Amino acid sequence: MQNVTLTREQAAVFQAIEGTREHVFVTGRAGTGKSTLLNHLNWHTQKQIVICAPTGVAALNVGGQTIHSLFRLPIGVIADHDIDQNDAVRKILNAMDTLVIDEVSMVNADLMDAMDRSLRQARQRPLEPFGGAQVVLFGDPYQLAPVPGDGDERAYFADTYDSMWFFDAKVWSDADLKIFELGEVHRQHDDEFKLMLNAVRHGRVTAEIAGVLNGVGARRPLPEHGAITLATRNDTVNRINATQLHRLPGTSQANEAEVNGDFGGRAFPADERLELKVGAQVMFLRNDTAIGHEAQRWVNGTIGTITSLKREVKVEIDGDEHEVEPVTWEKFKYSWDPVRKKLEREIVAEFTQFPLRLAWAVTIHKSQGASYETAIVDLGSRVFSPGQTYVALSRLTALDGLYLSRPLRPSDIIVDRNVERFMSGAIREIGPADA
Repeated sequence: MQNVTLTREQAAVFQAIEGTREHVFVTGRAGTGKSTLLNHLNWHTQKQIVICAPTGVAALNVGGQTIHSLFRLPIGVIADHDIDQNDAVRKILNAMDTLVIDEVSMVNADLMDAMDRSLRQARQRPLEPFGGAQVVLFGDPYQLAPVPGDGDERAYFADTYDSMWFFDAKVWSDADLKIFELGEVHRQHDDEFKLMLNAVRHGRVTAEIAGVLNGVGARRPLPEHGAITLATRNDTVNRINATQLHRLPGTSQANEAEVNGDFGGRAFPADERLELKVGAQVMFLRNDTAIGHEAQRWVNGTIGTITSLKREVKVEIDGDEHEVEPVTWEKFKYSWDPVRKKLEREIVAEFTQFPLRLAWAVTIHKSQGASYETAIVDLGSRVFSPGQTYVALSRLTALDGLYLSRPLRPSDIIVDRNVERFMSGAIREIGPADA
């Protein structure tokens, strides 16, 4: 863990989590440092915290466990079914002071209520929300939404909740949620571009803003090299990457990942079989963690080109060539150590692979958290989920790096009305002036 200095607003949120038992929701626009704050909390808290996330990859990224495996909950709607808990789960849920949930915007209301019931049951405090544990949520509902299930599930949510979203869970009628919205954007430095992104985020794009975005993005020829395409669909991404790799001369070299332990499903953080060629455009999937370098040579989202695959993998970034080593992603599980009377995180699986993926294209969903200087945004025939356009545009560090495969249309800007209802009605402890 590299030590980072928190900004004033990040430090204030850390203090609110660390110094109180309040339930806290940490949100904010893309690039405001939510992940930085979560990492800091993980390393510097004095509390017994447990970190979880709704998906396997999200859990890996924050060194936590998936919600379902932590609570041993069944997949699908849980509703009022009995919740089975073994001794190990009860011990973990009893020992924690604070439950941290990352990417909470993907958690549906039913799952939120199931976590509440599980904690009340395990801690034998049936009348207290979350059994008296503190709950800290991280995420941005303007970026990622819960995934709707089949028709029966959708009908259940329509009958039971105001919406599928976590903030409409029943537990919040008993519990207060303090909202901290980080306002200082670190990814972009141009105020005009920040304002445009905020307009896209809230669905307030004027003809003038659309004109500027399209004027820059859609009226220039698309770059041949050095740009990544952010697309809505997996098949588009796979086609672009396969075509471009095939165009390069020579044979490709396959690098097989080493997988140890139980990864559960195929939620790997990188390709199990990574095919590379000299000349291939690649994206880094992890920040540089090597000790002894003056500065980070790359971060999650950095684009480079493979220059050598002979003895080692070498990647050129901005004219400098770097040797890249495989890295290991660790999958954690929480357990209670009765001797030390402490919650422990043990490694239950490891995935070792070069922290690279082919990067002529990537899905908008998988670009979450990454920053790009230059990108081609390909919205295909239509945008099909709220926040998709906002996520894509907000990956860019500056407006002049934006290219659009087709002009933006009003129908590309979708904001979920439930998110607007919750966020506009929410009283913030701290929050940006222009939100």
